[in-house]
Amino acid sequence: MKARAAAALPLIFFIACAPKAPLLPSGVGAPFPGFASAYAQAAEGCDRVTTLSAVMSLSGRAGTQKLRGRIDVGLDAPDRIVLEAVAPFGKPFFLLAAGGSDSLLVLPRDGRYLRGAPPAAIVEAITGVSLDPAELRMVLSGCGVPSGPAVAGQSFDGGWASIDTGQTTMWLRQIDGRWRVAAATRGPISTHYADFTSSRPATVRIRVTRPNAAGADLTLRLTDVDVNVPLPPDVFKLDVPRDALPITLDELRRSGPLGDASR
Repeated sequence: MKARAAAALPLIFFIACAPKAPLLPSGVGAPFPGFASAYAQAAEGCDRVTTLSAVMSLSGRAGTQKLRGRIDVGLDAPDRIVLEAVAPFGKPFFLLAAGGSDSLLVLPRDGRYLRGAPPAAIVEAITGVSLDPAELRMVLSGCGVPSGPAVAGQSFDGGWASIDTGQTTMWLRQIDGRWRVAAATRGPISTHYADFTSSRPATVRIRVTRPNAAGADLTLRLTDVDVNVPLPPDVFKLDVPRDALPITLDELRRSGPLGDASR
């Protein structure tokens, strides 16, 4: 059983190369008296994003494993999520549906399932990035993960500004004559945005950097994005295949890109 679990996740993605990491301004910036209004402009509409669905083309790495694949995502406030890792043919690599305290991950190709684990822990085991459904909805909306109101700000050359929102630093940039969220950093996770279309980014880069621990560097290219379009309740319901066997969260982690399937 452990051997089957270890074989599951490495099949999810194909090898890819990540682009060069984006750079943020460094050093001490200049005082920015207008930080509150700039942040209000950049974050306009973020608090009104209740649903988001999209097709994500994923590439990059987690730990030492290089990743690539397509994931269809649906997110519904406050905390519902559905993910499907689409295969070139046949059954999906994995399916995840969660809401509140209920979650279900199905690995159709391996005949395994995991029920009841925290969604953020499942996402981290699969991709190397720990984000819960509400955080992922904000990240994919181009809003970063703010932790509070703007309390301070600095300006930098090149039309950049940094905004302190508590535990998160929001990085703004002048794009097409207005302030937009270009990046956000919170603890080990940084998010970078590019290729803005209709005020939202089409490319999202998520990096996880930890001293003396495995990190991640993923690029998500979003297409078919729908915001605030109601999602049918049935999309968040999954069935466990009749002959599927349970897998534990620890087994999932060991077989994922940050784990060691040999243990």
